[in-house]
Amino acid sequence: MDLFAQKKIQSTEPILIPHGELTFLTKQEILLAHKIFSELQGRENGPYSARVTMEKILTLPELKSNPFRKRICHVFSTSDMKDGSLSFEDFLDLLSAFSDSATLEIKSHYAFRIFDFDDDGTLDSRDLEKLVNCLTGETDDTRLTAEEMRQLISNILEESDIDKDGTVNLSEFQHVISRSPDFVR
Repeated sequence: MDLFAQKKIQSTEPILIPHGELTFLTKQEILLAHKIFSELQGRENGPYSARVTMEKILTLPELKSNPFRKRICHVFSTSDMKDGSLSFEDFLDLLSAFSDSATLEIKSHYAFRIFDFDDDGTLDSRDLEKLVNCLTGETDDTRLTAEEMRQLISNILEESDIDKDGTVNLSEFQHVISRSPDFVR
């Protein structure tokens, strides 16, 4: 490692150490995240911005082909503008929640928020339809018929809606997820 790189890491460490206590990321992962975030910030228009736009975040290979990429940005963004931009802390939260070290409870909590398209705290038939469409694609070749969609949503609610109120709340979602060991992967 050259001296410049050592200095950069050393000067960055005091800022990043508290983040390690608040995430599931290792110190090295946090340093790498900081490097990636800094590269995304760029310097086209003068000084670094405290936030990175959703458009730049979506250029990351890990998100580029994810059908929930925009929802992921919106869920992790703390921007008052509701524009999906991320601060470094938001970016660390996103990486931490998707890390291998994150608990099932954390992963399922964020998955639920991502799938709750209208942000009302429940997954209703509209959320489930959007979820299915994201997973299957919305082209004529992949879109389910209205009857197939109705039947699938009915089956999902039958399996997941424990209190039979027509929606899936976070605890019901987590109960279903706890029975799905593949979810953590």
